[in-house]
Amino acid sequence: MTEQTKPEEINWTELKPQIIKIGLELGPLLIFFFTNANYDIFTATAWFMGAMVVSLVLSWVLLRKIAVMPLVTGVVVLIFGTLTLVLKDDTFIKMKPTIVNSLFGLTLLGGLFFGQSLLKYVFGEVYKLKPEGWRALTINWGLFFIFLAVANEVVWRLFDTDFWVAFKVWGIMPVTIVFSMLQLPLLTKYAPDPDAPIDPIPPMDPLP
Repeated sequence: MTEQTKPEEINWTELKPQIIKIGLELGPLLIFFFTNANYDIFTATAWFMGAMVVSLVLSWVLLRKIAVMPLVTGVVVLIFGTLTLVLKDDTFIKMKPTIVNSLFGLTLLGGLFFGQSLLKYVFGEVYKLKPEGWRALTINWGLFFIFLAVANEVVWRLFDTDFWVAFKVWGIMPVTIVFSMLQLPLLTKYAPDPDAPIDPIPPMDPLP
């Protein structure tokens, strides 16, 4: 086989951080799901809080950085998780996604009124876009976070705890990944260098 026909080898050096990132984001969520399935929401919340702390520490140790969104999510999880355990009321942990997603959505959309595409400060190391690209991406993600907040409110108020937990794992995560992939045409259209490689999946907030 000649060099021209040799299959392109996978660049594991570049792929490794992405695999680690996905694992650190999915790990606490899966622990939350399986602990709830075998025990109850309060035990799951305690394990979830611990898993979030471990995930953030490992992110720093392995990647030498902690993304803004997982950090904010982790802080809110610890606050609302503590309220859930102390008051024995799972309403707090169920409202966490509503509050976090509303915060992200309103912050992104509100920044546009001041001429700031705040998403650039979060994903600036991942994407290189023209100003109009950052504005369009900010609008899309801002509205998507509002959608996630509304969806969470509907599900936790109308269905039982087990359904809500399953929805967080098998509903929100796939929808978020699909939404991220749908942004690829926008990222390509507004990229300064159309030949530059684009990672369509940014750091997300898949956690309940």
